[in-house]
Amino acid sequence: MKNFKRFLKYVLPYKKYQFLSILFNVLYALFSSISMLSLLPMIKVLFEDGEKIREKPVLNGISNFDLDYFENYLNYFITNTNETKGPLATLIWMVVFVLSTFLLKNLFSYLSIIYMTYLNNGILKDLRQDVYRKVISLNVSFFSNERKGDLIARMTSDINTIKASFMSVLMMIREPLTIVFTLIAMVYISWKLTVFVFIFIPISGFLISKLGKSIKSQSGDIFAMEGELLSNIEETLGGIRVVKNFTSENYFVKRFTDFTNTINEMNNSIGKKMSLAAPSSEFLGIFVISIILIYGGSLVLIEKTLSGGAFIAYMGLAYQILTPAKAITKANHALQGGNAAYDRVAFILDAKNPLKDKPSAKIITDFTKEIKFNNISFKYKDEYVLRDFNLTVPKGKTIALVGESGSGKSTLANLITRFYDVTEGNITFDGVDIKDVTSKSLREQMGIVAQDSILFNDTIGNNISLGVDSPKQEDIEAAAKIANAHNFISEFPKKYDNPVGDGGGMLSGGQRQRVAIARAVMKNPPIMILDEATSALDTESEKIVQDALENMMENRTSIVIAHRLSTIQNADLIVVMKKGRIVEQGSHEELLNMSGTYANLVRLQSLEVN
Repeated sequence: MKNFKRFLKYVLPYKKYQFLSILFNVLYALFSSISMLSLLPMIKVLFEDGEKIREKPVLNGISNFDLDYFENYLNYFITNTNETKGPLATLIWMVVFVLSTFLLKNLFSYLSIIYMTYLNNGILKDLRQDVYRKVISLNVSFFSNERKGDLIARMTSDINTIKASFMSVLMMIREPLTIVFTLIAMVYISWKLTVFVFIFIPISGFLISKLGKSIKSQSGDIFAMEGELLSNIEETLGGIRVVKNFTSENYFVKRFTDFTNTINEMNNSIGKKMSLAAPSSEFLGIFVISIILIYGGSLVLIEKTLSGGAFIAYMGLAYQILTPAKAITKANHALQGGNAAYDRVAFILDAKNPLKDKPSAKIITDFTKEIKFNNISFKYKDEYVLRDFNLTVPKGKTIALVGESGSGKSTLANLITRFYDVTEGNITFDGVDIKDVTSKSLREQMGIVAQDSILFNDTIGNNISLGVDSPKQEDIEAAAKIANAHNFISEFPKKYDNPVGDGGGMLSGGQRQRVAIARAVMKNPPIMILDEATSALDTESEKIVQDALENMMENRTSIVIAHRLSTIQNADLIVVMKKGRIVEQGSHEELLNMSGTYANLVRLQSLEVN
């Protein structure tokens, strides 16, 4: 119930729909009882056991309008119509009256469902948007610790479960009201018989609550397993070439089969418990109705204190209670599953972002002087990746970072863009600590081209203009020309409107990289960060992409993380790193003259080429 209360905040924007749905639910519940009571005068007509009233009842003020007046008026109408127009005409009028009550009952049911549908869909939309916004706002480290498939499951199937379960609870207002109005009508007919109904409700409620206690915990386990299953599918599709290359299809099929078998067993376990609820509640109801039949029959046949028509109407009312009772039982079980699903979605909504901007964070609009790494150290978990690192990147200069894998080069790119915060020391942007500026304005000053050029399943033009409001076609083409991409784009049937496929799969590696470079150019930032942008390319593609990179870096401040040293020989400063520390720095010629680590790396790569 705690989660349900929290969920109610999504109801407030749609309180108009909620009010209208509640209103029509009340009317539906009222006419559900009236529709059954309306059968009573028709039965009286058929069996002629009603009281004959030949004088029209007088209504002395609205306060005297009660069930007795209503019944007396009906008896007068039946008596008068029967004596003046005959029994058949009376029966026709009674049938019209019954049909009218059932028509109104179903009309109000339709209207209540319509407005609840508007409420339902609006809440689903808002919850999805809130979860997506929260996911987008979280720092990169959050996604390093979570499986994508599980997050997707939380954002899709779990939210759908919340909608189905909590909305079934919101719809439950009609069921208790139907029971209340029906009980009032039953008490009116015979309070003695109604005592048995009050025995049924608490017994049924106790037994069903005992049955549903374990559903929430099992539902949570199933949701977690389905998240892992989705992760399994996502990993398999993403690495399908590796799966086939290593002929490991049987291994992945077995792993997937184990997952589905486990989920199947858990679903069957919950299904047995949930399926037991409706028939057990119905049997309890029939059991009590059987007792009512015996006791009520004695009132009709032996004591003669209850008419046959009234008893038949009463039995209809008693059976009518079973449907809302079963609906309440199902809603209770659905709520258990909804609570488990909301716990998983709340994991995202409640996730803390340690890199959240300070309330006093400044907005930077340009880059005028320098970026400085001031004695920084950093660790992802336990071991330091960077130790006592100091470096100044002046405006307009190209700084290259080289070194063996794991030396901390890419980590610096993550720190300067504030995907992570330094553990010790600080990084300043024009003399201001980057923790004191907004992340958005900081990243607007930088463009990144990484080794893995990530493209989205959209058109080439939209990938190039990513993040640009109302882009102009001429600007997109100008960025593509700088990136040496315009010629190959023009060869596609739809040119810039051509799709790139999932992950850019319809383009070659070199083409994807040039589109990524064009995207960075389109952003037009003063600082460019190149993270091994050519290391995954063949020699021919590398030459084309390297020319594009040089075009892009012209008149910009650049930080180049390089694996192939031939691409950074013209850098203003080359920084050689090893185990998170700077071991050498200088120009290409200066480092060669040192005959140290850099010179050794150049010699090894020259041997590889030869």
